[in-house]
Amino acid sequence: MLSTLLADKRRSLLALGTATAAAGGARFLVLLLARRAKAAKAAKAARIDKRVVKVAVDARFWRQLKYILKICVPRWRSSSIIILSLHTFFLILRTYLTVIVARIDGRLVKDMVAADGRSFLKSLIYFMAISIPATYTNSMIRYLQSKLAIALRSKLTNHVQALYMSNNTYYKAINLDNRIDGADQLITTDINRFCTALANLYSNLGKPVLDIIIFNYQLTRTIGFTGMWGLMVNYVVTATILRAITPPFGKMAAEQAKLEGDFRSAHSRLITNAEEIAFYNGEDLEKSILDKTYSRLIKHINGIYRIRIAYNMFEDFIIKYSWSAVGLIIASIPVFFPDVAGDRTKRLEAAIALQESQGSAAAPIDDDGEGLGAGVSSAVSAATDLLVGAATENAAPTIDRKTGSRTQGFITNKRLMLSLADAGGRIMYSYKELSELAGYTYRVYNMLRVLEDLSKDKFVRPESTAEPSFTIEHREGKIVYDDNVIRFTDTPIVTPYGDTILVNNLSVDIPAGNHLMITGPNGAGKTSILRVLSGLWPHFAGTISRPAPKLSSIMYLPQRPYLAIGSLRDQIIYPHSHADMIKAGRTDAELTDILKTVYLDYIPGREGGWEAVKEWKDVFSGGEKQRVQLARLFYHRPRFAVLDEATSAVSTDVEALLYTSAKEAGMTLVTISHRPSLFKYHTYLLRIGETDETTGSHAAWVVEQIGTAESLSLSMEHEVHKLETQMMGMDGLRSRLTEINRELSLDGRGDDKDGDEADDGDLKHAKRTLI
Repeated sequence: MLSTLLADKRRSLLALGTATAAAGGARFLVLLLARRAKAAKAAKAARIDKRVVKVAVDARFWRQLKYILKICVPRWRSSSIIILSLHTFFLILRTYLTVIVARIDGRLVKDMVAADGRSFLKSLIYFMAISIPATYTNSMIRYLQSKLAIALRSKLTNHVQALYMSNNTYYKAINLDNRIDGADQLITTDINRFCTALANLYSNLGKPVLDIIIFNYQLTRTIGFTGMWGLMVNYVVTATILRAITPPFGKMAAEQAKLEGDFRSAHSRLITNAEEIAFYNGEDLEKSILDKTYSRLIKHINGIYRIRIAYNMFEDFIIKYSWSAVGLIIASIPVFFPDVAGDRTKRLEAAIALQESQGSAAAPIDDDGEGLGAGVSSAVSAATDLLVGAATENAAPTIDRKTGSRTQGFITNKRLMLSLADAGGRIMYSYKELSELAGYTYRVYNMLRVLEDLSKDKFVRPESTAEPSFTIEHREGKIVYDDNVIRFTDTPIVTPYGDTILVNNLSVDIPAGNHLMITGPNGAGKTSILRVLSGLWPHFAGTISRPAPKLSSIMYLPQRPYLAIGSLRDQIIYPHSHADMIKAGRTDAELTDILKTVYLDYIPGREGGWEAVKEWKDVFSGGEKQRVQLARLFYHRPRFAVLDEATSAVSTDVEALLYTSAKEAGMTLVTISHRPSLFKYHTYLLRIGETDETTGSHAAWVVEQIGTAESLSLSMEHEVHKLETQMMGMDGLRSRLTEINRELSLDGRGDDKDGDEADDGDLKHAKRTLI
């Protein structure tokens, strides 16, 4: 009765398990079909947008991985090779120890079934002795795996940072090329994920491969080639099924990394612009942006988890349970079909049969069918005798030797089969990890190729419908280095992608000692001239003569001051380091004199001396930040100084003293400013944004000498022309003002007036009311 109830219960559990597996498989297939339909739509979109790239474990992935590995492991004597060799040694050692433990496990079960206490205790001592090197081996494998990831990351990060910080590549990646988004995310996070995934994959794939080779060899000796062929068929069928149903984890990983980069960039943007956002009270809008960015990320991650639930269920059913069932069947071959067993099993049973026929108490049979060596065995036997005594030694076994041998063989084979199934399962799981590695590999490889192109001034213009006047791929401008002049010759100032001409064929000559001031309306391209001059923007045509890019020759002061991480001294001598300052023979007393020149001599006392380290962008006011920049100018004393609104936050009287000091120091000044008070410190005036009479564009320019009668006359004529142009539009402005007053119900007071009096009344009333 009890057996019937147990059988019914087993059948019920089996039916429930089968139904659950079937339901999970059906759900997985539905999700897989939905995912593939979505992938088909993405593939269709990829034909329109060429930037959509399929990420998969294919030939392209292996080429990309090989390219990155040449950077991570540049030569055979690198530290990564040494770590990899040690890692491989411990992986092999762990596999060997697994085989030893499997044999000891079989002996323990055999001795337990045979009630042989002496042999059982001896095997237990062996088991505890082998645990010491086994635990050390496992710890070393984890340690070397982490060290390998760090070694790979160090090599790759150093290479990327060398590319990123050479030839203004960091600027070009952000402003001149849109092939990579979030370079900070790629360098700090994606490289780490790639190296960690690669190191984990070697351990998770290398150990199972070794296990399969060694365990298959050991099993072949016990279960024979018939069982091994069954295992091979099982491997092939399982691998084919899993490969066919595996979702595109690589593409999912790449998309997740991109979305996490977007979320991180949104927070970085909030930190950078915190003050401006606070002034506008823009918390609600910024929070909605952060919420949307995070929502897109979480939606994608949840989609991955939903796919993984069904996939992992199906995968575990195939690998753990199906493989375990196949393994038990194959492990039972020496018991039920001894004729097709391996040579080791046949030799062992033959030795047992020979001993039984001779009726002698021969030496015990070890796992290889041979007597135990007298070395280690005698020491263990002596310790065992003290523990179990003579009674156990004379106890008769309760089972015959052949049954004990088969029990030991079955347990050993089962242990090896389970380890083999685990190794095969990890190889199957590794395909998923390999797919995720493919996603990281694509992002890192794409970043490397783009940075290499940008360091060589190779750009790719984004696709657009309009054909630009110039193309960033074809630049014909020439640079001539001359420390005594800045000269533009027929040089158009064009936006980086060549789609907008800001200044037509600029030609201006600035010899050393002649100062130039550049003025013009906002958006006319004043700062763009400096970008082309410094080489930040591409130079499409014409010739530019300028000093070599050395701090002693030319120095640029941008409109927005930059304050570096470091001490107060580092702010003044930037981009020099303290070591560079000492090497040049400069002293802190000299820096104090420079601060007096820019009227900041109170700063060291207020902030705690030259060694004080603070977040300087939050310490200095706007005017102090600009004067710190000017202090750098007086520290480096370049031949040419290019200032882009560098004194806009400085009072007019202090600004005048600073310009006088700069000219007395022998600097040639090129200034962008709207302040007429700076005219007297310059020799020439370049006005851009002028209207071209023939084309009507605002890309014309005029150069005039400041202070001459002709320049005063031209300036007067220019101002008169501007006023006349503005006066010509007065009628239209009056008409518009009347319409506005009518819409705002402000024209009631002027109803009883006519002509000019009515207009004047409207103007006065509008002015008073609107104010």
